[in-house]
Amino acid sequence: MKTLTLTVAVLALGLAACNKEEAANNAAESNVENAAVVDVNAASNDATANADVALNADVNASNVADNSAANATNAQ
Repeated sequence: MKTLTLTVAVLALGLAACNKEEAANNAAESNVENAAVVDVNAASNDATANADVALNADVNASNVADNSAANATNAQ
């Protein structure tokens, strides 16, 4: 997906550079920049979600350990 996005971005910028119409160049540039922002936001959201999952797993493991210790104490 990243390769496809990069290819599209390069082609769009290449076409914009060949085009003599300033308005069309600006529109093509804006579209490429907007697509890049969407990709960065998606990657950032994925990283945040993955970090949340890892943190939750760590908290869950800690809770299990705490419960096990409490159960062992209560069993005495």
